[in-house]
Amino acid sequence: EIPLRLVGSEMCIRDRRSFGWTLALTACAMLLGSLIGGFFAIARVSHNNLLRRFAVAYIQLLQGLPVLLVLFLSYFGLAYLGFDPPALVIATVALGLYSGAYLADIWRGAMESVPFQQWEASSSLAMTRVQQFRYIILPQSIRISLPPTVGFLVQLVKNTSIVSVVGYIDLMRAGEHIEASLHSPFKIYGIVALMYFLLCFPLSHLSKALERKMNAHRSS
Repeated sequence: EIPLRLVGSEMCIRDRRSFGWTLALTACAMLLGSLIGGFFAIARVSHNNLLRRFAVAYIQLLQGLPVLLVLFLSYFGLAYLGFDPPALVIATVALGLYSGAYLADIWRGAMESVPFQQWEASSSLAMTRVQQFRYIILPQSIRISLPPTVGFLVQLVKNTSIVSVVGYIDLMRAGEHIEASLHSPFKIYGIVALMYFLLCFPLSHLSKALERKMNAHRSS
């Protein structure tokens, strides 16, 4: 039987790096997903019919595919185009594209939940569309979209566990390497599960704290 202290020391050595790589991937994917999601969210409420249809097609396509399939398409698609990027780039592209579709829907719903009278009032003040978004719509929609955005971030952290299939050394991949050498799956994967929990659990409390700070909570 493998001593627990041996398992713990091995996990400590490898997980310090894999923990950081998981955080780095989550941050990169969230940044890319936010850029994509912001563009398509605004496109969904645009007056341009062609732009709206393009946004709907992108959102429905990406939401209709498993995230693992998006990862494989990104991996083999980049290789087909003649690129051989690092695993971090492949994983960021895949998770960013996937995240963008969901963030676009979250933020589009937040913008559309702003009362229509405020759109009309800002139009009556001769505001341009950009001014409407900047001064009226976005400040309110950010508060509304904050809880589901943080909730999706929790899902994104957990989805990073699949990127080990393209060779990215995250928490799950590090756990697989250690399990292969020490053959103590319950202890090792239990520690991996605990580390994912330590990443995700504080985000839920952060969401509540931000809700209170930005007055996003509602009594009804």
